[in-house]
Amino acid sequence: MKLESLALHHGYSSEQTTKAAAVPIYQTTSYTFDNTQHGADLFDLKVPGNIYTRIMNPTTDVLEQRLAEMEGGIAGLAVASGMSAITYAIQCICQAGDNIISTSQLYGGTYNLFVHTFPRQGINVKMVSANDFDAFEASIDDKTKAVFCESIGNPAGNIVDINKLSEIAHKQGIPLIVDNTVATPFLCKPIDFGADIIIHSLTKYIGGHGTSIGGIIIDSGKFDWIANKEKFPMLNEPDPSYHDVVYTEALGEAAYIGRCRVVPLRNTGAAISPMNSFQILIGLETLGLRMERHCENAEKLAEFLQNHKKVAWVNYATLKNSPYHERCQKITRGKASGIVSFGIKGNDQVSGKEAGGKFIDALQMILRLVNIGDAKSLACHPASTTHRQLNEKELISAGVSADLIRISVGIENIDDIISDVEQALEA
Repeated sequence: MKLESLALHHGYSSEQTTKAAAVPIYQTTSYTFDNTQHGADLFDLKVPGNIYTRIMNPTTDVLEQRLAEMEGGIAGLAVASGMSAITYAIQCICQAGDNIISTSQLYGGTYNLFVHTFPRQGINVKMVSANDFDAFEASIDDKTKAVFCESIGNPAGNIVDINKLSEIAHKQGIPLIVDNTVATPFLCKPIDFGADIIIHSLTKYIGGHGTSIGGIIIDSGKFDWIANKEKFPMLNEPDPSYHDVVYTEALGEAAYIGRCRVVPLRNTGAAISPMNSFQILIGLETLGLRMERHCENAEKLAEFLQNHKKVAWVNYATLKNSPYHERCQKITRGKASGIVSFGIKGNDQVSGKEAGGKFIDALQMILRLVNIGDAKSLACHPASTTHRQLNEKELISAGVSADLIRISVGIENIDDIISDVEQALEA
C-alpha cells in the first residue's frame, strides 16, 4: 500500500474478541502468562508476547508497526517523548568514553542534551555544521558510534544531504541517525538515502493536534552490527542484565531496536501511555492531507514575507534564492514542510530582536507557543524560548539569530494566516 493507506490500515485488522474497527486502547499495566514456562520464555526473548506496558503494549504496537512500515524500516519503538527517543537511540550503542558527531543545526532541546547532559554521562558530542563534510570525516575517531542530523533543521530550515552523511558514516563503520520530525515520511524517507535509524517526535506533525506527547525510534534493519562488532560490543557480546543474551544472535537484523526496548526503555522507563498512542494513531490517519496543506500554506507565507518591506530575510527551502532549494528537490520531494523562519528589520529605535518580540505580541489568531506541527499556526521567538539556554556562540552554531521568528504554519485558510502576519508586521 501507499503511504496514505498505510497510515490508515497497516498493523491492525479487526481483532477477534470484539471485532472493533478502531485500534482498541489497551489500558493495562500487565499481561497474564499461560504458565510459568511461558513467562520464562517471554523474559528470555524466546517467544513474542506482552509482559508489561513499560516495555510493550498492543495499542502502541500498532503505532510502531505502522510508522516503521511507512519509513521503510523493520521495527519501531514508541516512547514517552521525542527527547526520550533521541536519548535511547544513542544510549543503546554508546557508553562512557564514546562519542557521536552531530550537525549543529538542531532543535534547542536536542542541542542541550548533546552539549550539556550527555558529556556529564561520559558521552561526548562533536558539533559540526551540516554542510562541512570534511569536518565530519575529520571528527570521527575509533570511539565514534554514530552520526546524527535532522533531515530539516528546526528552526534553521536547512535541508541535510543525507546521502553524503550516510556515505561518510558507513565508510567508518558507524550508523547515521536522522531525526525526521519536520519532514515526516510524506516528504522524506531517510532510509532511501542511506540512513540507518530514524527518530520522530510524535508530538509534532504525526500527532498533529497538540494533545499528546510521544516519540519513536525506527530501525532500518540494514546496518551490519556484526561486521562492525568491535565498535558495538553491547550488541555482540553477552548481556549479563538479560540472561547473557547476545542481541545480534537472538534478534538478527532487529538487534538494535530490540536492545533499545529491553535495556534503555526497560531500565529507565520513559514509556508512552496507551492513550497517547491511540491519539497519535488518530492523528497519523490524516498526516498526508495535513502535510499537503502545511506545505502549500508555508510556501505562500514565505513568498509573502520575502516581498514585505519590513522583513529582513526569510528561510524556506522552496524559495528560489534559498541555498537549500536544489537539495529540497532531491531530498524532500520539492517541499519544505510547515516551518518558516524570518527576521524583521530593526531601526534606530528598535532592534530586530525587539521588533520580533513586538510582532509576536501583536498576533491575534496565530498562537504564541513553542510546539510545531500542530494543525493550528504557532509562533515563537526561539532565542528567548526553545534555544534560551544557548550562549551567543551556540545560537550562531545552531542557526538561530537573535531576531529569528519561527512560524509553524497550520492548516487554516491561508488568507487568514497572511492577514494576521500582515497586521502584526504593521504593529
